[in-house]
Amino acid sequence: MTSHQPPLWRRAVAELLGTCLLVSIVVGSGIAAQQLSPNDVGLQLLENSTATVLGLTVLILVFGPVSGAHFNPVVSAADWFLGRRSRTGLTLAELGTYVVAQVVGAVGGSVLANAMFDVGTSISVKERATGGHLLGEVVATAGLIVLIFALASTNRGALAAPAVGAYIGAAYWFTSSTSFANPAVTVGRIFSNTFAGIAPASVPGFVLAQLIGAALGLGLLAVLFPVASRNADDVVLPHSMEKAGS
Repeated sequence: MTSHQPPLWRRAVAELLGTCLLVSIVVGSGIAAQQLSPNDVGLQLLENSTATVLGLTVLILVFGPVSGAHFNPVVSAADWFLGRRSRTGLTLAELGTYVVAQVVGAVGGSVLANAMFDVGTSISVKERATGGHLLGEVVATAGLIVLIFALASTNRGALAAPAVGAYIGAAYWFTSSTSFANPAVTVGRIFSNTFAGIAPASVPGFVLAQLIGAALGLGLLAVLFPVASRNADDVVLPHSMEKAGS
């Protein structure tokens, strides 16, 4: 990354807190939905997705100027991959720091949500890894990568917060997997045996599908937006010290 970026420790804290709060929103709203609408799964999903759309939009706006608000290892990996030659994205060391912060934050988010609702932290038994679910994760992740980097490459990064929130909210409904599209969030959701949880046995398939989706998204970017690598450091939001006033 450029010398105008905030220091790495500050970006790592932003990624940890942002991912923690994102997972606490997903898991916490899932618990609330189960309690408020115990006999209506469709209404539970509507409540869960609405909270996620609004929460994710806010989190991107809050933490974007510091770290870019990736909150997602595949977004960070795509940022590194696209910017590695032009040195516009994460370095390999920064990528590793981001991913560790995201995974730790995601696990903490589940624990936090469980504690807020007085639900004991336990391993989920909710199996999800069917063929349809895995295909849904490929589609959801590919679309997310294309959306984020298309906005950056066309200088529309200011729209990232509402656009990403809207996309994830829509993908809750048009994918059978309810659009995890995020390896860190997937791991974090192991630790809540509630509406939003996922059984450990389903996680490897989900993460593999997400990686395949990210690769597909990068391929689509190469065709549709070949200049995407020039703006890798503006993903998800621009986060230079000058712009952020750091």
